[in-house]
Amino acid sequence: MSKDPERITILAREFTAAALEFHRGKMAEKGYRMEGSITPRTFKMIEGMASPKDLFEGEPLFAVTFVKRESAE
Repeated sequence: MSKDPERITILAREFTAAALEFHRGKMAEKGYRMEGSITPRTFKMIEGMASPKDLFEGEPLFAVTFVKRESAE
């Protein structure tokens, strides 16, 4: 069983950087495919029962998620 995570999400301030990560990071060679589209998102964190708080000062970042391809074996 591989110790690689099933999903990896990359955050970038620019679309191009996020888009190029598939090739730069050799994600296909590592057994990953892109899941969904590259979209700007804001991120929040919830700690316990507190209200969600902005991460990255509320700045939208482009997010791309790579998911491990299922083995054909």
